[in-house]
Amino acid sequence: MRKHRIFHIALVLLAAALLLQSPLTAAAQDQPDPGVVQDQNDQSNDQDPPTRVARLNYSSGAVSFQPGGEGDWVTAVANRPLTTGDNLWADQNSRAELHIGSSAIRMNSETSLTCLDLNDQTTQLRLSLGTLLLRVRHLDDGDLFEVDTPNLAFTVQSVGEYRIDVNSDGNQTITTVWHGRGEATGGGYTYTVVAGQQATFSGTDELDHEIAQLPGSDDFDDWAFQRDSRDDRADSSNYISAEMTGSEDLDDYGHWRYVPDYGPVWTPTGVAAGWAPYRYGHWVWIAPWGWTWVEDEPWGFAPFHYGRWAYVEDGWCWVPGPVYVRPVYAPALVAFVGGGGFRLSIGVGEGVAWFPLGPREVYVPPYRVSRVYVNNINITNTRVNITQVTNVYNNYQTNNINRIAYMNQRVPRAVTAVSRETFVNARPVSRNLAQVDARQMAEAPVSRMVPAQPARTSVIGAGAPAKARPPAAIENRRVIATRNPAPPRVPFDQHQANVRRENIRTETPAQAPPRMPQSIMSNPPQSARNVPRPGESNRPQPAPQATREQEAPRNESPRNEQPNMPHPSPGYQNRGNEGPNHPLVRPAPPVQSRPQVDQNEADKFHNWQQQRPAAPTQRANPPRPPDNRAPQKQDHKK
Repeated sequence: MRKHRIFHIALVLLAAALLLQSPLTAAAQDQPDPGVVQDQNDQSNDQDPPTRVARLNYSSGAVSFQPGGEGDWVTAVANRPLTTGDNLWADQNSRAELHIGSSAIRMNSETSLTCLDLNDQTTQLRLSLGTLLLRVRHLDDGDLFEVDTPNLAFTVQSVGEYRIDVNSDGNQTITTVWHGRGEATGGGYTYTVVAGQQATFSGTDELDHEIAQLPGSDDFDDWAFQRDSRDDRADSSNYISAEMTGSEDLDDYGHWRYVPDYGPVWTPTGVAAGWAPYRYGHWVWIAPWGWTWVEDEPWGFAPFHYGRWAYVEDGWCWVPGPVYVRPVYAPALVAFVGGGGFRLSIGVGEGVAWFPLGPREVYVPPYRVSRVYVNNINITNTRVNITQVTNVYNNYQTNNINRIAYMNQRVPRAVTAVSRETFVNARPVSRNLAQVDARQMAEAPVSRMVPAQPARTSVIGAGAPAKARPPAAIENRRVIATRNPAPPRVPFDQHQANVRRENIRTETPAQAPPRMPQSIMSNPPQSARNVPRPGESNRPQPAPQATREQEAPRNESPRNEQPNMPHPSPGYQNRGNEGPNHPLVRPAPPVQSRPQVDQNEADKFHNWQQQRPAAPTQRANPPRPPDNRAPQKQDHKK
């Protein structure tokens, strides 16, 4: 163990030394998030955007989407990244499926779901009506996966399969656990629910708790279990991180092969003639990242937010990054043509043009981030070292961008251009292509900035006005939570007005940009933190975070463990965000002393144990045990 620790520390010190070889200049003021008035002097890691998002990868029937902070409901569009504040509604006879890394979230008919908080360690969902079925495949110490309902908060404690049902009145929640373990917090107490139990909680201020055996599966269960089996058989898990959101559809639409110098690459099949990455889709504005690409193809998520693209043997292939770390999400791994006074003219006004970044090319985000974030988003998505990242970063900061040669900028038909109106208004790119001179594009300067400001249509996106939305009572129904989630987003129009007022109030003569204050020694790059130690598994690992106090082991799936008896609810315990409580969230009720309830619960659990069947109930499509193994390695090296 001591040797492992020394090895790990040595890696961190080496990474820090490499960074300190080059002077770090400050990040220039980037295109601001219209929802946040940014502090020019704040370059701390606290300002970095989340490294994870959710992806809507499947829907049937009428599934509607509402961007966080906006009042409009539109038809849900596949592959649009979902983040904190976003809402989904599955209407009658409808279903939807989301993925966050390796975890699957499935919505049944008439279900209302809100992403209350989604960041590197927190998945906090609001279920105000309907049914969710969860397949949680990975949890690290310090991670929180919580579903908040009108009368309780259900916290997932270990990997497994879970179902949560909320009735129409909002006064009953049913939790079903096939594998895993969770805690239901409400009515002043916290109840542990173990594998093989179905627990029903009725009431609001006080809960009536009943335990039953697992019921027979219904049509929704069977559909979800079949989808799980499909994920478990995915060949792509051999080549990419299991925590890469959007990888679940690659097997159905392409194949893997080995390319010298790149290693395993994925090639899409059935694409149109002249197809190029980042051409068949549209642009939207999603805070806090800004301009975000949404691909049309059903497989079009992972290859456009992780990894790089290369043109090999007269066709495009996707080159993923290292498999042993959780990759950092990027809104679009492209470089824009422009900058240095260059303006793209397309005959009908100004345009916007871009091309995909190639393998080993460094992505410098156009949004405000820390220097450590720049390292992480590159090292987890392509095979570069910290020195390469530093060199490119410094070239951008000193306006020496033209010293960088981009391989795809000179690939025939790799540059895509549209009018600014098409870009800003989320119109389909492939149907509104602008004709540009290939030689001009190959020689034009490159920028990480987009020469376009967002409009409200940029935020709403490409979805048509929704024909179905949740009833107003369901939209406004409050839920119980153990932590205060992120505050609601301010509507885009109000954001813009706030930014304009702030710009007028703080407008000052140009000043030299502030220098980076954070220490690389105290914030080692994610790549250094996540390098497996000798003898350890290559399982994808996120950057280590502080562990919650009294946290139970997370990567377990106990089948016969005695649960803890009900104990006083901790309430918020300062576990969430500071500031006012979220308007749709109520803190868990205060602690109550109820000795008689404790004894009653002990009797209920004893009766449940006595009535358990000798063998697990057989199902047509039984869920598989939770899988926390690392993707299998191939004989060849990447």
